[in-house]
Amino acid sequence: MRRIFLGLAAALSGMMIAGHAARAEPTHALAMHGDPALEAGFKHFPYVNPDAPKGGRIDYAVQGTFNSLNPFIVQGDGARGLFDQDFGVNTFDSLMMRSRDEPFTLYPLLAETVETDDDRSFVEFTLDARATFSDGKPVTPDDVIFTMELFRDKARPLYQNWIKTVDRMEQVGDRGVRFTFNERADRESPMLLALLPILPRHATDAENFDKSTLDPLPGSGPYIVDSVRPGEYVSLKRRPDYWAKDIPSKIGFDNYDEIRINYIRDENTMFESFKKGNTDIQIERDSGRWATGYDFPAVADGRVVKEAFVSRLPSGMYGFVLNTRRDVFKDRAVRAALADLFDFEWANKNLFSGAYTRTKSYFDGSALASTGVPADDREKALLAPFPDAVLPEIMAGTWTPSKSDGSGRDREFLKNGLDALAAAGYTLEGGKMLDPNGQPLAFEILLNGPSGQALATAWQRTLGRLGIAVTIRSVDSAQYLKRQQTYDYDSMLVRYISSLSPGGEQVGRWGTASRDLPGTYNFAGVSEPSIDAVIDALVQARGQDDFDSAVRALDRLLLSGYYVVPLYHQPEQWLGRWAHIKHPETTPIYGYQLPTWWRQD
Repeated sequence: MRRIFLGLAAALSGMMIAGHAARAEPTHALAMHGDPALEAGFKHFPYVNPDAPKGGRIDYAVQGTFNSLNPFIVQGDGARGLFDQDFGVNTFDSLMMRSRDEPFTLYPLLAETVETDDDRSFVEFTLDARATFSDGKPVTPDDVIFTMELFRDKARPLYQNWIKTVDRMEQVGDRGVRFTFNERADRESPMLLALLPILPRHATDAENFDKSTLDPLPGSGPYIVDSVRPGEYVSLKRRPDYWAKDIPSKIGFDNYDEIRINYIRDENTMFESFKKGNTDIQIERDSGRWATGYDFPAVADGRVVKEAFVSRLPSGMYGFVLNTRRDVFKDRAVRAALADLFDFEWANKNLFSGAYTRTKSYFDGSALASTGVPADDREKALLAPFPDAVLPEIMAGTWTPSKSDGSGRDREFLKNGLDALAAAGYTLEGGKMLDPNGQPLAFEILLNGPSGQALATAWQRTLGRLGIAVTIRSVDSAQYLKRQQTYDYDSMLVRYISSLSPGGEQVGRWGTASRDLPGTYNFAGVSEPSIDAVIDALVQARGQDDFDSAVRALDRLLLSGYYVVPLYHQPEQWLGRWAHIKHPETTPIYGYQLPTWWRQD
């Protein structure tokens, strides 16, 4: 159906091309709505330090392991840092580069200009004549077409879906490549193609591309893979001959001589590694540790800096996903009752020092959130064919998550849950919650190592008081990833990242097209015509009002479906860094940007 993008893609509403919405002509940027913020000839992005010094090494840490240097396929656990939004698009350049200070705008990288029409029936990229791969060979239109065909046939389903919107690919002149779209495409399609990595035909093993490998794939990015210790680290070395180091889109980026991604089994060990100085950055999500854990000597004497950054993004959704492929979660009323039995007030006070805010929307904290806002006429029109899909209180904007007194012994809180299950046909007999067929209500929470253990135990304890049997299973990262990719779980913790421009990636999370494909983000197993229709509306929307209404309608559908038990979000981005790691003064709307930081001993 539509495209799926793990974080890097977003929706497109009323996209205009550098101010020329009604005609096709080459331009320097693609914007979501209106004009790009930066005109042709801009010097650099506003959130970088153009004079950042080059040199030194950065050590990052990630939880888990890896067994492949190909991050674009289903097979294997792909290494981080090669092509991701956190640590940088380091080894593979894409046709265009996204500005993190605009909701969704792309600027030149491999392509120096782009052309499309108002209907987005085609897109044409003209490659920069200077663009080369790491072996010195030029990037050609043939390489672009080769990559698109390879990804269409052998990459992850998300990439395949993006490229299946293309009816025809053709070279135009010496440096141009044109994609003509089919009826499956929408207004986001040109931008998604622009964000794909480009591989060299002459140095890529197309036949075995879909098999995991520890042989580095060649690319045109600022770094090459220098050394690998499987499961432990990947080391990247900066290319002194990187072709794009002086173009405006890359000024202020790629400042380290070496980037090392260290793989560590669990979060506590990661923090201990950071305290010892073995890693340079600690991206913090543990409120207790943030409140009390940074009392070691290096913080006291200023060698480690503890910082909070404010982004202007929606909160996203962090919660226990309920896999509706399992019989136990097929009934929405049961999912709702279980969700309402998570005691956030107790958990926030006792586990997290009161640091978190309860999440009430998949787009909390932004104009895209539906909570507190009654559905407008556009939303009502979108949802009219599906009269039972949205609960009345969610349609009215009056819904809020269940709330306890925080004591952990709130009888009214438990009674509300019991009444909800009774209304769904369940009975409490002999200390066990039984379904209408007399079978116990029971399920398993799958965890990635010890992470999330306290949360799962808190929910388990509350549910246990109503005779609901919950088991908690903690597995290693490799097994967790395998079970996640094959949807072999009842419930697990998932963090859904939201942007100001949600779009085709929503198909991969909630669309019918992704439900039965392995390796997608449709962890809940959602397949609902109402959700498919609203996602289609938001990616096809041209005006801002239509787009906002479509996103709020999607929010209402997801909240009404109770596919996820809403937990909480951080009011800020928390991060610890050793003082020799510096960053620009300006924080863009997407928050801190690690690829713009540098080392200064």
